Amino acid sequence: METNADMIAARREEILERITRALARADRTVDDVTLVAVSKTVGTDEVVAAIRAGYDTFGENRPQELVRKLAELNARPDVAPVRFDMIGNLQTNKINAVLGRASLIHSIRSLHLAQAVSSRAQRRIDTGELAGPVDVLLEVNVSGEESKSGFAPDEVRSCVEELMELSGISIKGLMTMAPQGDKDVARRVFSDLRDLRDELEVRTGARLRELSCGMSEDFEVACEEGSTIVRLGRVVFDPAFALQ
Repeated sequence: METNADMIAARREEILERITRALARADRTVDDVTLVAVSKTVGTDEVVAAIRAGYDTFGENRPQELVRKLAELNARPDVAPVRFDMIGNLQTNKINAVLGRASLIHSIRSLHLAQAVSSRAQRRIDTGELAGPVDVLLEVNVSGEESKSGFAPDEVRSCVEELMELSGISIKGLMTMAPQGDKDVARRVFSDLRDLRDELEVRTGARLRELSCGMSEDFEVACEEGSTIVRLGRVVFDPAFALQ
């Protein structure tokens, strides 16, 4: 009988094969993409199984879960250290829980949030608690869906210089989510995110390498359109999820 750990390991091999093929179609290589296993709906035992299957980067959307899982994993000497990213909406009153724990914050959705993260990070830098600015991505609502958070593209254009001047954060790129259920629409969203990134790089002179886009339903399209980080949850952990 196949165990959950067996399923996670076998599924990882299939995911990597699909990512490799998608990247080859775009003349890219597997080194171009970081695979984030989104562990927000599973427990620490499943995370351990994923680590043993070869995953080394995980994503959480709630700071309290990030804190809990890191503490439980750190208490297990048999488990290798891994990276955790913050991928969900971050409330200002939860910023301190994330600083020093999340390697990358994917969800800077407004100038106000960027300023809040920067100011609190700068205080920790000044006291020696943080070695340097916090790596972040700007969340952009490329599709314009009311249900999604993030900067509108024109908002990013209007305040990107101000964002770049914030001393407590280091902007590494952009993040978006596409509407579910239509891969052609997803492709346009991911392409538009890449074009926006290229525009902002020319405008600011900054290197914005990272494009965090692509989830369980559309990660192959995202890889074809330039994604450097794919965030996969159900396809990694849910045996009932069927790869199309």
